Amino acid sequence: MGEHYEWLVDPSAAKRRLDHFLVEAGVLGSRSQIHRMISQGLVRLDGSETKAGALLRVGQRIDAEKPATRARTATAEEIPLTVLYEDPYLLVVDKPAGLVVHPAPGHWSGTLVHALLHRWGGEQPTADPERCGIVHRLDKDTSGVLLVAKDVATHEQLAAMFRRREVRKQYTALVCGVVREDSGDIAGPIGRHRTDRKKMSIREGGRESHTRFEVAERYRGASLVKLFPLTGRTHQLRVHLASIGHPVLSDPVYARGHHGPHSVITRQALHAERLRLLHPRSGEVLRLRSPWPADLKSAVERLREIA
Repeated sequence: MGEHYEWLVDPSAAKRRLDHFLVEAGVLGSRSQIHRMISQGLVRLDGSETKAGALLRVGQRIDAEKPATRARTATAEEIPLTVLYEDPYLLVVDKPAGLVVHPAPGHWSGTLVHALLHRWGGEQPTADPERCGIVHRLDKDTSGVLLVAKDVATHEQLAAMFRRREVRKQYTALVCGVVREDSGDIAGPIGRHRTDRKKMSIREGGRESHTRFEVAERYRGASLVKLFPLTGRTHQLRVHLASIGHPVLSDPVYARGHHGPHSVITRQALHAERLRLLHPRSGEVLRLRSPWPADLKSAVERLREIA
């Protein structure tokens, strides 16, 4: 079990940012750890999920559940990585489906962090030892482009770019059912599911989220869509697609009970295909692309055959 902390906002803390207040409180960890706790719904204002930049008001109650300290420390493991781009400041890897990004219960070895520690010679390049330079994350069974910073300054710059929504992302997904609209927008506040803490849902008190989609192809019982997340919430694309009745094909959490040709692929059919950003040091435009993995290619070919 973790530790519970509670504060009542007094006049001295009024109008301050929540994350700044918590950093100075000094009990929850680093700024990046606090941001992660907030994004996971572990910090609440008056009982509701909130944002790191929320301005505090006198009389508000802050509750925080600090996760239990990990019993193990990650060590270097020789795990092969496919590199899409590298320079003195950035490493961009093509994450395969099945690779967990950060160590967690049930995944204390064999993660991207372990692979990066091996690549860095056992050292990690940023201030947060749990991050190992990783700027954002992909779910275990989502494949595709993933950014890693090679020094503290680059990590902070990239993290700020993600917060300002300056990184353009495009995903490709196979979804259950035939999507009628050629394109559209999905929006709604996303928060931790009220009864199943492993799931997210669109719910009151959640965090703003917005996804644009375009249909690329239609098949019998499924569609190929391009997804453009304008925000970056946990499980955002999976939750948004499920909310319109078209969950990601073979998604073990959000596609339960939905009909579709799930046999064409054995993992959730979601791929982070493209990232576009300005290089945090040189300012040049970086266009990064991860080719479709073999299982996604095969699934699309099979669906075209039965369309």
